[in-house]
Amino acid sequence: MTKKKTTELSVEDKLKALYQLQTTLSAIDEKRALRGELPLEVQDLEDEIEGLSTRIEKIQMEIEEFQTAVSQKKADIATAESLVTRYQTQLNDVKNNREYDTLSKEIEFQTLEIELCNKKIKEALVRIEEKKEDQKNAEELIKERRLALEEKKSELDEIMQETREEEDKLKAHVEELEVQIEPRLLTSFKRIRKNARNGLGIVYVQRDACGGCFNKIPPQRQLDIKMHKKIIVCEYCGRIMIDPELAGIKPEVVAEEKPKRKRAIRKTVKKSEEETPAED
Repeated sequence: MTKKKTTELSVEDKLKALYQLQTTLSAIDEKRALRGELPLEVQDLEDEIEGLSTRIEKIQMEIEEFQTAVSQKKADIATAESLVTRYQTQLNDVKNNREYDTLSKEIEFQTLEIELCNKKIKEALVRIEEKKEDQKNAEELIKERRLALEEKKSELDEIMQETREEEDKLKAHVEELEVQIEPRLLTSFKRIRKNARNGLGIVYVQRDACGGCFNKIPPQRQLDIKMHKKIIVCEYCGRIMIDPELAGIKPEVVAEEKPKRKRAIRKTVKKSEEETPAED
């Protein structure tokens, strides 16, 4: 059924439907513009909080690794101390210098091992304190960001509550209009609108120029637009063009202002020219 309706529409009706669609979509854009940068700010805060949470998890893992290393070094120290004690006991029962030297070297090696383990433990404890400080700073920062996120979200929710009902009505109207327009034309319109900086896919002629890019339109092309016999696009910006009257715009006021001013200026000039010789 919908296919029959779209094919039966005249070019004039298609243009009217397109312009109504553009007007409705522009109204939706205005509603969304009221939100400003808030959605992006909310997204940025959420991303930052997620990043901070990941960072805190990583810091916690590093702290646990250092703590495991400290425990391991303490166990190594206990082993080395027990070996030193045993070797010192064996020194009392040595039978020759060779055994004495061997045991002395083992005691010296284990003593150095204990010193090295103590050094590693101190370094690890310093790193643990640094990581704990980093974790504390990250946790404080994440609290601040969460408070800011709550404020931004509540502000965004307020704006969305104010505009949601109107936006839903506009969206429903958009769906009604889209059904009336043939798919190929609708796809082209959406593509043009997407590429346009101001979101305008169809514009009316303003002062003999395109209402989108403001480039002059030749008289013959303007006549074709007024005839409503075919869909015409701007050769410069690619936007679909519509006659102002068909769009419900009355440009007479704008067109009449310029001639009046010119006539007034010409009269004053003529009067001044006529008065000058008379005085001579």
